[in-house]
Amino acid sequence: MFVRRKALHYLRSRLAPDPPSLRIVFWDGQSYDFVDAPRATIRISSPTILKALVRGNFEELARAYVAGEIEAEGPISEVVDAGAGLAESLETLSFLARARGLARFIPFPRSRRKEAADAAYHYNLSNDFYRLWLDDRMIYSCAYFRSGREDIHTAQLQKLDHVCCKLMLRPGDSFLDVGCGWGGLLRWAARCYGARALGVTVSDRQFAYAREQFKAIGAGAAIEVRLDDFRDLKGMQFDKIASVGMYEHVGERNLSDYFRTVSKLLRPGGVFLNHGVVAGASVGRSSGPAGGGFIEKYVFPGGSISPLSRLMAEIPSAGLEIIDVEDLRPHYARTLRLWSQRLEERRDEATRLIGPERYRIWRAYLAGMAYAFERGWLSIAQILACKPLEGHSVSRPWTREYQYDLNPAPPMSGDISTHND
Repeated sequence: MFVRRKALHYLRSRLAPDPPSLRIVFWDGQSYDFVDAPRATIRISSPTILKALVRGNFEELARAYVAGEIEAEGPISEVVDAGAGLAESLETLSFLARARGLARFIPFPRSRRKEAADAAYHYNLSNDFYRLWLDDRMIYSCAYFRSGREDIHTAQLQKLDHVCCKLMLRPGDSFLDVGCGWGGLLRWAARCYGARALGVTVSDRQFAYAREQFKAIGAGAAIEVRLDDFRDLKGMQFDKIASVGMYEHVGERNLSDYFRTVSKLLRPGGVFLNHGVVAGASVGRSSGPAGGGFIEKYVFPGGSISPLSRLMAEIPSAGLEIIDVEDLRPHYARTLRLWSQRLEERRDEATRLIGPERYRIWRAYLAGMAYAFERGWLSIAQILACKPLEGHSVSRPWTREYQYDLNPAPPMSGDISTHND
């Protein structure tokens, strides 16, 4: 067929000298291999889809993939690697390319109702679906690896400990988890560090799950979870606050309000940890919606990410002092790879729970985001800040060793020594 011959000639010329490890199977059963023994296969259902591929028509390709008119076979990591190479060579606006900063800017602030609806779209999927591929404690954020060889369960426990250590949680501390998800960090902070923990979420299903979990373990007054917006916590203040994977939902234009609200909720001398996705080192401006049109439409409606420099400016403007920044990009790349592998292993169950279209969306999303973090198009930063005390500095350890082991308690920069030299 003329269309196929012309398209293949164009693709070969654009992809030389480094073609992807890809086989294309056409609507009539014929196929073309770009290399010997290709690792990934894409099945195209019509000449229209082939034209969209050649033209780099992202919107049409995304629609066709979700509808099942394009089928991807082989390990999803190989499919994404091959597809990303194809997209880069053709300069298409794939969702991976848009993650590099080519997506449109969200022009207006979003209402709370819209924020809640967007979050519900993502998080109110079946809890059983998330349970298939998350760890035992249902932690849906970047894990923390000490060797890179840990399984997801161990790495997520290490992340919970890493957050609590950075916050210097002590028995009796009042602790707020902004966007607490299914409650894993709340439980860890209360049970292992003795904190009085409060978490807020806008997801009905997360709230119901967390509440039942805390009842089952007899948490009592030590842990509380609310179905609420953290901006409505009037008249409350906390010793320690964590926001893990939440800021991306507030919208670019709402960042100032977000950090000012955190500052109001934090007691003088208190510590705040913000853990979130930021634009990669090669991106010098905001990238929102996060990950481009595919993710905006099918996965995270309303999401946005900012460059680290924007957060580093907004946090001091809210009256907080930045005391530490850690880049965890390799950790999230590894986390996403493990999630992707676990979802692949439970394909049939996942399809039964959320349907074939949404399974295809999540399959591409997790593997594609892993690729984006591995390539440095996206990164993730933990920013630690404190709220200054009037008239003098907040006491904190002289070194960063406390972030890895809280026991014994570290000497503080504000401590008065009783030793006479």
